[in-house]
Order: sequence, then C-alpha cells, then structure tokens
Amino acid sequence: MKGPLDERTPPMTPQLALRVAIIGCFALVMFAVIFFRLWFLQVLSGSQYVQAAQVNIVRDVPVPAQRGEIVDRSGAALVESERVPAIQIAPDELPVHVTQANMIHQPAEDYPLYDKLARILRMSTKPHPCSFYTYGNGLPVHHSPRLAPIPCLIAQNVSQAEYANVTIKTDVSPDIQAYIAERQSQFPGVTYQEVYLRKYPLGAAGAQVFGTLGAISLAELNTKPYKGIRQGNIVGQSGLEYEYNSYLQGADGADRVKVNSNGQFEGYAKYQAPTAGDNLKLSLDARLEQVGQQALEHSIAVHGGSGGAFVALNPQNGSVYAMGSAPSFNPTVFTKPISTAAYNRQFRAPAANDPLINRAIESTGATGSTFKLITATAALESGKWGVDEPYDDTGQFCFPGTNPPFCLHNSGHVANGAVSLVEALQVSDDVYFYHLGYIMNGNPLDYPRGWPLQKWAKAFGIGRPTGVDLPGEAPGTLPSPAWRAGRNAEEKQCDKASGTFRYSSPTGSLHASHKLASDWHRSPTHAPGGCGIANLQPWTVGDNVNTGVGQGDDQVSPLQLAVAYSTMANGGTVVTPHIGMQVQSPNGTVLQNIDPAPKRKLDINPAYRNAILEGLNQAAQSPGGTSYDVMGNFPMKVYGKTGTAQYGTAAQIASNTEADYAWYACFVPATATSKPITVVVWVPKGGFGDVAAAPVARQILNQWFYGKPGPYVTGTSTTL
Repeated sequence: MKGPLDERTPPMTPQLALRVAIIGCFALVMFAVIFFRLWFLQVLSGSQYVQAAQVNIVRDVPVPAQRGEIVDRSGAALVESERVPAIQIAPDELPVHVTQANMIHQPAEDYPLYDKLARILRMSTKPHPCSFYTYGNGLPVHHSPRLAPIPCLIAQNVSQAEYANVTIKTDVSPDIQAYIAERQSQFPGVTYQEVYLRKYPLGAAGAQVFGTLGAISLAELNTKPYKGIRQGNIVGQSGLEYEYNSYLQGADGADRVKVNSNGQFEGYAKYQAPTAGDNLKLSLDARLEQVGQQALEHSIAVHGGSGGAFVALNPQNGSVYAMGSAPSFNPTVFTKPISTAAYNRQFRAPAANDPLINRAIESTGATGSTFKLITATAALESGKWGVDEPYDDTGQFCFPGTNPPFCLHNSGHVANGAVSLVEALQVSDDVYFYHLGYIMNGNPLDYPRGWPLQKWAKAFGIGRPTGVDLPGEAPGTLPSPAWRAGRNAEEKQCDKASGTFRYSSPTGSLHASHKLASDWHRSPTHAPGGCGIANLQPWTVGDNVNTGVGQGDDQVSPLQLAVAYSTMANGGTVVTPHIGMQVQSPNGTVLQNIDPAPKRKLDINPAYRNAILEGLNQAAQSPGGTSYDVMGNFPMKVYGKTGTAQYGTAAQIASNTEADYAWYACFVPATATSKPITVVVWVPKGGFGDVAAAPVARQILNQWFYGKPGPYVTGTSTTL
C-alpha cells in the first residue's frame, strides 16, 4: 500500500524539465569544447609548441660576412678586410630598451651600465654634442643632444637601425672580453663579437675613390642599391664601396646560441655560415696612385693651392690608371666609432676643406687654355677657320663696334704677330682664340643650329657626365644661350620665391607646392639678381669669346677634360672611363669583366687632327712652348697644354688679387712595354698651369713609363 505523498515537494513541471535539459546540454557542450581544445594543444599542436619553446631559448647572434677585397691591376691589395674583436650593445636587451622613441633622452636605468662599461673600456663619460639624423616624410631631420660617447653611439645607430647591435669599441683585449663574459648578468645587452674592419695599405691615397662604409639607414632600406639588405648591415656609402656594393657585400651568417631564462650561455644551436663577398679588381696602378697623390700634395704645399685633383687613364679604352684628390684622409678613421666633435674637426670645419669630396669627378671649374683643343676642332670642322690661315696678333682683341673700344689682351700684353693654328697652340695665344670664339658666335634665337663651339664641346663630353663607375659625378656646365636663359629663369623664380623655390627647409631643401615638415617655411624674396644664380643678363658674343678660351661660365671636371684629350689622342672615340676591371669570386674565379662600350665616335678630319697634335707637341716640347721647361726633355713625345683659369670679379682679375687655377692636360703614346696614357692635373689657386700642374703630370709620366717619379721639375712659364 502506498504511503502518503509529501505535500512539501512539488511535482516537476514540463517547463522546469526543459530548463534542466538545456542547462545540462550547454554544460556538456562546454566540457566537450574544453576537452577538444586540450586534446588539440597536447596532441595535434604539441610539437609546434615544443619547437616554439626551444626558439625562446635560442638567440641568433649575427656572424658578419667578410666583405670582398679591392685589388689593383696587378693584384696588389688596395682595400682589405681584417677580423677583430669588438664589444657591442644590443639596444633591445638593455635594462630598459632603447628605441627610436627614447634614444634622444635615454632611460636613466641604463646609465649605470654605460658608466660601468665606459670605465672598463677607458672611454669618457663626459657629454658632448651628438649629431645624427632621423627621417620624416623622407627628409632628414637633424638632432644634436648632449650625450656621452656610449649613449651617443647607441643613439646614432638606433636612429638608422633600431634593432641592430651597436659596436662600442674594437680591438678589445682578451682580458676585457673574458671579464665581461664571466659577468654577463652585470652587463645585460653587452656582447662580444668579432667583426671585419677595412684596412687601407695606401693610406690617404685614393681614399675618395675607394669610398667609405656605414650602417644602412632607414631611408636606404629597400632602395635599389641595397635591395635585400637588412637593418644593421654595414654597406658602401661612397666611392667604389657604394658603386659595387652588391658584389662586395656578402651575406651575414648566424651563430645560434642557447641561453637560459637569465640570458646565460648554455650551448650552441644550428650554425649558419656567412657568405663572403666577391673581390673587385681595378684598373688602378697602386704605385702610380701613390706617386700622383704625393706629387699633387707637394705642389699644393709649395704653391699654396686650395686643393686639387689628378686623373690618369688609358686613352684607348678609358680604363683609369690613377685618380686622386686633395686634401685627402685616411679611411681607417671610419672603421671605428668616431665622435661627433672629431668628425666635425676633420671633415666639416672650414679648415678641413672638404676632404671627402672626390675633386676629380665632383668638382668643376673653368679650364683656361686647355679648352683650346676643343675650340680649334670646332673652328676647323665648321669651316669658320683654316688650318694654315694666319691671324695677325697685335697683342689685343677688340670687340668690333664698341666705343670706346673694349679689348682683351694676351698674358703679359705680348704681341705674337702673324700666327697659324699650330703656333697659336704652341704659345697659347689668347687673342687668336678670342677671335675664334667671336666668329663662332651665332644667333641666340636660332640655337643650337649654327653654334659649332657648343656642338663640338658637347660632343667631346663637356656639360654631361662621363659615365664613370663612381657615384656623385658632376655634369659640369657648357655655356650656351639656352643655358643662360634657363639660369635667368631660375634666378627670377628664386627672387620671387616662386616655383621650386616656394618653400624651403633649414637644411636648404626646396619644394614648389607645400611644406614637407613642420620646420619648413615660406621662402624669402630677394631683389632682382639677389639669389646669385644668374646676373639676369642675356647672352652676348662676349660669352662665346670667353667660352673659347675656357673662361667665363665653363665648368669642367678633371675627368671630363681627360676624356676630351683622350678623344683627340685616339682619333675620335669618346671612351667611357671606368675603374672596375673584373669581379672575382673569393677563390679568384673571374665572374664578370668590366669593359663599357665607348660613348660615341667623332668624325675628326685627319688633317685637322694632325695640325692640333703638332701644336700640342710644340707647346710641350719645343722652345717657346708653354710647358717646354717641364716637358721639353721628357724622353718620349708629349702632347700637352697648360691652362690658367682666372677667377673673381673683373677688378680682382685686373689687380691680380685672386689666385689663378692651374691646369695641365697631356697624353703620351704607347711604347713597346707600356700602354698609352692621358693625364690631367688641376690645382685650384695654385697659379699658372706650367708652374703648379705640369710638374705633377711629369712625375706621373715618369712613374708610368720608367717606374720612378724622378725629381720634381718646377715650371716657370706665366702664359695663360
């Protein structure tokens, strides 16, 4: 018999049963999800997480690749790589990470480490102005906070490569290396690493040609010259190091090191070996490079020049035998950290006189009478003058129709009487060539038709790059009515602060339409001609007269002039000058021959060429020639021309208060044992060409043909 029902326990209604069922199902689903996730992590993904855990205790230490060496034509080393020990700091492993956000005012927590490391490495802790750049909108922004040497090096490197190790000091003794390695917990972020440094057996000779190295900057990442190169890599920044960086660079390896949670070494993981860069063989001759540099610097010291340059090349194929610039510098200064103050003293101070500039290709100037080779060719080829046609030199050239007469004179006001082309070249008769410049002037409205001087100068390579395998080549200037009109238009824009001159930055950058950064401003206006770009005068026949004697607005680099003289030497082929000769693998296998094709071929009448050659030879080796006292007794046939360019205002030139710019250009044919050579020497503010430039060329020729420079023969001719 059933007992009585408990009236206090209500029966389960259908609604309540449904709710219990739903909650139960939900709990079951959640449990299933959690179980599946646990199974997924443990069974399916377990190996991946084990691998990730291993990666967390493996640190990649970059192993720098050996940069390819640079050797001369005989295989003698010009630039080598030497492995040396270095102490580095990893900015992202310091007590407080240094980033681009805090590199100017670095965390105070890091300074005890800096000070401790500075004492061990015997480095200063005194703050000095620290110069570096960051990039905003693609434009450099300069910073100069006061920092001690170690935080300065970190800021300079982080500004360019935020996650790269920073080399603090090289050639560190084994005792210091061991001391830091044994106390890694006291030096977080400080590492020991062997790095490659460049060695330069020639010292300052050829420094601008070989170029410099530096850390790749943020602005340079992913650009064409540095494609595929990562942050922190050292790359070529100038000269051949830049031009052939893709061959010389190599590829860094990685030393994979196991560390514990405290960052202490526990062993090695898989090692990735670096790939050495290829070697670059040059057409340069090491000894000729040294002799040219020594002779140039001697001339500058003796004659008070403000600098100078020389070029020696093969006139047949354009291979460069030697190229130098002064003042120069020893490139080893860039192989170790250099303070901002030291850099400014050596490279930016006015007294330093820009030693980083390769004056052989980056500087240009009026060439004086060396330009007469081009003027003579243009006059003969255009039919404006004949080979044997005489000209009566009375000692002055007066512009027709001027009242009172406006006249130009020979140097020393000498009068040479009736002269032919050959004689005019021999004595460098200015009046003769003033006349040629005058008769080759055309109608400015009909330019370029009817302008033989500009036509032939351009064909010889004046006013355009030579195509040499070096960065930064200046194109120079070939004066013409079109060029003058363009310069006048620029001056007007600058005066009115319009066009490309509308906005400017503190560093001198210009933009036409808008400000590119907060420190840009609206450019100021000027009085007409106030910018100094042009004097706003139209082209006159006087401009052509000046151009004909290498004066006025002519702007030519030593290398351009060397190409022009080589063109005459080889019969009309405009060569492409080149310094690289071969790319070789580290084991010496030739990977690529470097032999660029000529630019063009000029059709020069052989009779005209012979007359010009005779004049150049008499100028160098016949009594009365402008460089006879320097080249007259040279055992081989020399074809040479002095040049003395006058700079400054008309008053300065008339009063002789502005020093002249000395030039000498020559070529010598090949012998049974030596190849032909073209030499150009430039000594700004050195005086007359025969006095300051020709003696340098003589020593280069002596070294090339006879293996020694011989005595320095000082010239005395004061003919322009």
